[in-house]
Amino acid sequence: MGNETVENYHLNFVTEEYGEDGILKKFGIKYPDNFNFGYDIIDKFAELEPDRRALFWVDLEGNEKMLTYGDLSRLSNKAANMFTAMGIKKGDCVLLTLKRHYQFWYVLYALIKIGAIAIPATHLLTPKDFVYRFDAADVKAVVSTHQGCVAEYIEQAEKNSKEKLTKYIVNGTRDGWVDFDREIEKYPDTMERIPTKADELFLMYFTSGTTGYPKMAVHDHTIALAHIQTAKHWHKVDPNGLHLTVSDTGWAKAAWGKIYGQMAMGTCIFVYDFDKFIPENMLAIIEKYRITTFCAPPTMYRFFINAGLEKYDLSSLKYCNIAGEALQPEIFNKWYEATGLKLMEGFGQSESTCIIGNIIGMEPKPGSMGKPTPLYEVDLVAKEGNSVPPGAAGEIVVKGEYTKTPGLFRGYYKHPELTDNVWYGGYYHTGDTATRDEDGYYWYVGRNDDVIKSSGYRIGPFEVESVVAAHPAVLECAVTGAPHPIRGEVVKATIVLVDGYEPSEELAKEIQDFVKHNTAPYKYPRIVEFVKELPKTVSGKIRRVEIRQNDLKKNEDNK
Repeated sequence: MGNETVENYHLNFVTEEYGEDGILKKFGIKYPDNFNFGYDIIDKFAELEPDRRALFWVDLEGNEKMLTYGDLSRLSNKAANMFTAMGIKKGDCVLLTLKRHYQFWYVLYALIKIGAIAIPATHLLTPKDFVYRFDAADVKAVVSTHQGCVAEYIEQAEKNSKEKLTKYIVNGTRDGWVDFDREIEKYPDTMERIPTKADELFLMYFTSGTTGYPKMAVHDHTIALAHIQTAKHWHKVDPNGLHLTVSDTGWAKAAWGKIYGQMAMGTCIFVYDFDKFIPENMLAIIEKYRITTFCAPPTMYRFFINAGLEKYDLSSLKYCNIAGEALQPEIFNKWYEATGLKLMEGFGQSESTCIIGNIIGMEPKPGSMGKPTPLYEVDLVAKEGNSVPPGAAGEIVVKGEYTKTPGLFRGYYKHPELTDNVWYGGYYHTGDTATRDEDGYYWYVGRNDDVIKSSGYRIGPFEVESVVAAHPAVLECAVTGAPHPIRGEVVKATIVLVDGYEPSEELAKEIQDFVKHNTAPYKYPRIVEFVKELPKTVSGKIRRVEIRQNDLKKNEDNK
């Protein structure tokens, strides 16, 4: 079958029954009531072109594995048959700690097919983290990597949890665990379709909040269709290319970049199975395997630039995206100078697909998140709920109806009060603030509780971070408000230096002067602290709240 048929299948699947606008209708998605990604995308592609490559996996030792759509269909059937035979049924919660192992994909698609609820999780969790997740989500089974201490931590957590688990392990064996790779071979590679509904829950992410315990954001099957806009209109994937999103499978960003939309487009997902991010290694992978589309957090691009882009042939890259943190214009400009590619920023959450982005056909403004994507009607509102004018900061909200807005989550599992805190007044309230310019482009300010209030000014941390990060000595920085007896708060910059620079009062003064000359003087950091590393969540987001809490404690101790 020709490429044209494959490339258009994801549209023809709906346009034949639902009209010319297909999936990406303004503010709506049309889909069959029984839509299921495992059957209607993976199995259908396997039927149309079974030998089309779907997943190209490489590990640190250079081992390679190619899985076709036909392979994924057969292997997910075998896994589904195994899970059901061992008592996992529709609605059961199954936690996956599989890093970037290739088994993750057919395990996930198997759970989708049987109607279970998959909970991807990072391998960086502690026993305490696992106990919380097991009990909060009533987890019935886990599928884990054999690498590191993950299985040991899960065993420790199980002893302190109310749940008794069925435990599967991949790439190794362990007493008390089912050898997934061996056990799966006992089961047939065909199965009868199990009835599921598009509006039934199938995916849960524990959100990596900066305060309190993580919330459990749950999605129904339609999130997979909503992510077609992510792949087609934001990532601009090539059905004959290789797409690499760096994210570990434990994060919601993996759903954005390596599970749903890309495969609905018939694209091959490239997976680099690594532990520690080493920029030189990642650049070498892009060069060797001729990656065509690429997505990573802004911080990684900064490390790439620091590593020396001129050493690598990146000519295969056709399109690059960023998400996870706001983009500093300095990174945008340097990447563009080196590669000729403009970084296309996007904004969204574990609760959504891409809400705001620089999509195909747009001219990005360095540092801007872009404009609302086709699925969403977005606004910026003040605390009172009214829209703010251009240039004023407001909370990012999405107009819609709870449980019926395409691409948005179906609530916080077992916590309706938390859902009510963000779904009210006809809007989903993201908790993130931004400004909007006269052209309709959105500019990130920060989380609601990150905004600094100093001497009557409201200062967004990101706008200061963008300037600080442009200084050649700065590798990473976090800007927060530190308590002050007269001003209420003052701007503080916590900085990680580039190799070759040493902390000093002279350097701190130089950075302060640099900020004064490149933005409004009242925004300059009156406090500069140099550190070896910034506090971050397990998903890699800077924990500004921890910096603020430490400063508050120091302030109290000094009274």
